[in-house]
Amino acid sequence: MTKILKIAMLGFGNAGQAFAKILLNKHDEIINKYDCNIQVVAIATKSKGSLINENGINLKDACLDIEKKHHFNEEKEDYSKLNSIEIARVVEYDVLIELTPLQIFTGQPAIDHITTALNRKKHVITANKGPIAWTYETLKELAKKQGVLFYYETTVMDGTPIFNLVDETLQFCKVTEINGILNTTTNFVLEELANGKPYDSIIKEGKERGFVEADPSMDIEGWDAAAKTAALLNVLMQANITPSDINRKGIEDITYEQIKEAKSRGNVIKLLCHGSIKNGQVVGTVEPKEIKRDTLLSSITGTSSVVTITTDLMGTISIVEHDPEIEQTGYGVFSDLVRILKNS
Repeated sequence: MTKILKIAMLGFGNAGQAFAKILLNKHDEIINKYDCNIQVVAIATKSKGSLINENGINLKDACLDIEKKHHFNEEKEDYSKLNSIEIARVVEYDVLIELTPLQIFTGQPAIDHITTALNRKKHVITANKGPIAWTYETLKELAKKQGVLFYYETTVMDGTPIFNLVDETLQFCKVTEINGILNTTTNFVLEELANGKPYDSIIKEGKERGFVEADPSMDIEGWDAAAKTAALLNVLMQANITPSDINRKGIEDITYEQIKEAKSRGNVIKLLCHGSIKNGQVVGTVEPKEIKRDTLLSSITGTSSVVTITTDLMGTISIVEHDPEIEQTGYGVFSDLVRILKNS
């Protein structure tokens, strides 16, 4: 008899909708391969309403409602006024998927959502980097104690398999150093500054194109990159640090003249993320650095990103994500769900 896996989704923005569409498209294949029928039984949002249906929400209708009306249909029987933490506490589900917006200085309320689910012995997937950057060790140990799975592939580079690679493929390898370009907004700003464009017009264009936030300071000042660096170091190097522990400097003081001078030397300026071991401790930095134009890091442009991992047994491995769209983020969540199907 086909088993049923019930999912509760907290958040239904672009990433959540992309995941839902993948789930719809792959529904029959999942049943054929894993003999498992996946049902989304709850969706919670802050401004669009919530849905609860123990027999499974109609995901196609839910996506259409958001696309056309920008909120769920309040006249349907499965419409609910329960908020995200209430759904995490009371709905019967097997997997909680945490997709709420990032609160970069606390990781909340995502940490509470995840803790609630783990305490109920539910598997958890998160696309929110906050919990991994702030309380990864605590959440990992709680999941282990409760005998459930906790995955977070989407938190740093959308669907690019960084954590999966190290966990599943580089077994018994010790990660000793990490380098990368992880923030696409700063990549874009530095490139446009190099073209002589004014900072304000660059930010305006980025907002219009949809990849610069309403408040770009978290990117420009390096906080987003610091959170991603902390997440990488916590998972891959057992650092047990927070974004506040990262030696952080953003690009807010970089000028066209500095970029021009770097170019005259055959170099470019990039916001680089780095982690290594010094005096037995993992140390992380985020800072703009001048690097040679003929290197891999210098070739990362636009919305692309890269992570280079140095290990004791496999040397150095680099993973580049080329110009991702929202489908890659949705796939990252989906890939974690597949891991749960395989490992639970």
